[in-house]
Amino acid sequence: MNTLSLRALNRALMHRQFLLARTDRAPVEVIGRLVALQAQEPNWPYVGLRSRIHGFTQSELTALLEDRQVVRSGLLRSTQHLAAADDFRRLRPLLQPVLDRTAGSPHFTRNSTEARRLAERHPGRDGRILAGEFELRTPLVHGAATGAWGSWGNRSAVSVTPAEAWLGKPMVTAATAAGIKDSAKELIRRYLAAFGPAGVKDVQAWCGLTRLGEVVADMHAELRRYCGPDGVELIDLADAELPDPETRAPVRLLPAFDNALLGHADRTRVVSDEDRKRVMPGQAQVRPTFRVDGRVHGTWSLGAGTLRLTPFRPLCATDRAALHQEADRLLPFVGGTTVSCSDTAATPSS
Repeated sequence: MNTLSLRALNRALMHRQFLLARTDRAPVEVIGRLVALQAQEPNWPYVGLRSRIHGFTQSELTALLEDRQVVRSGLLRSTQHLAAADDFRRLRPLLQPVLDRTAGSPHFTRNSTEARRLAERHPGRDGRILAGEFELRTPLVHGAATGAWGSWGNRSAVSVTPAEAWLGKPMVTAATAAGIKDSAKELIRRYLAAFGPAGVKDVQAWCGLTRLGEVVADMHAELRRYCGPDGVELIDLADAELPDPETRAPVRLLPAFDNALLGHADRTRVVSDEDRKRVMPGQAQVRPTFRVDGRVHGTWSLGAGTLRLTPFRPLCATDRAALHQEADRLLPFVGGTTVSCSDTAATPSS
């Protein structure tokens, strides 16, 4: 097996995530390529698409939600995601055991009374937790307004509709063990197209399913195998392109919970272990980041109209200029007026 360096893995990921160059593909096609976009806070997927698509506007994604081509619901890793409607119909039944496992965790069971009609019927119970359990166990789609561009942070109220009623089509359920395995194979192919090359543990961390090693072993003839920099076996689609590792990756500002950060168990291809602790400080936080040459180099935030850049280490003059140019381009999209950067010292140009 060929051994791939961290840089080679980084460039493969950046290419497949449309982060080496923005694409002209339609937003629904990009969402499908990425499988789903994490969307606990509704505005962040818009920023993620803006970082990947030429000329993307908020109205394009809002229209897809209103037209029911894209839905917002619990999906991968039991968290809120945006997915193409047909993908949701296929993926949610496959991933339902993961959501059921989460719904059966102590966080929910200590509060649960079967999650029926929630707070009014169960005085003394936490209605939000009951609602969360019900959504995990039952495929529900959030109303378009819940996922629309608007104020930052979670919405105070969420309207939901049973998925089949919202989509006007039944969910696609595999009736046999062979059918479930075939669905899992297709999920692995979709994952590799967006995140590969990767290890089995990476796939499992991304989707929440377990025992995928057995499925991958059954796909032996259609997959290419590599050795990662740590000696772990990696798999990929046989015809997947690997860009030149020396390809320069442009500066990008990415949203909180971005796919390119959360798609692997081993995230060292995009962020060092030290920097990861700054990006993921605990309590389910995953901060917005910016990438310099494909790797996380700092975080950014928006408040009182100011987009604040916080590098983790000094930037060379060339990278600093590119970062400010990209931040200036993002500024009107997120409703900001000013860019500030905490890095006052720059190393010589490279």
